[in-house]
Amino acid sequence: MAMAFGSVIFLVLISLPASFSSADDEKLSAYQALQQYDFPVGILPKGVSGYELNRETGEFSAYLNGTCNFAIESYELSYKSTIQGVISAGKISNLKGVSVKVLFFWLNIVEVVHDGGEMQFSVGIASANFPIENFYESPQCGCGFDCNRLNGLAASV
Repeated sequence: MAMAFGSVIFLVLISLPASFSSADDEKLSAYQALQQYDFPVGILPKGVSGYELNRETGEFSAYLNGTCNFAIESYELSYKSTIQGVISAGKISNLKGVSVKVLFFWLNIVEVVHDGGEMQFSVGIASANFPIENFYESPQCGCGFDCNRLNGLAASV
């Protein structure tokens, strides 16, 4: 569950344009940039193709090679090809481009907070907490964390 919410937030951070970055930033992957703000890599799915980050304001954009959808536990997650927000130590606010299906409704995840051993994902009117351990690995678009099982099923058909 947490992996899905977390992954939804940061599919966006890998290559910085000169106007938004220092020489050191250009060497960082999106996942390494997340870690500098105290976030685990698993809030972004695998395959982030680039990112922009303004370290003064915290505004960021992360890019995927298209939309990204996958299921984790009882949640379906969807990432747009561009994810945007404002990042600071332990907090991502004004998040755009990540949504989660709860029951029959798609809700936008608007904020993510790393608080001690938990990740909190907010959809505005409600939030959910998940253990940080759920975000140590990045899910893969299309299959989440069940890729090996799904590939095995496809091979046996």
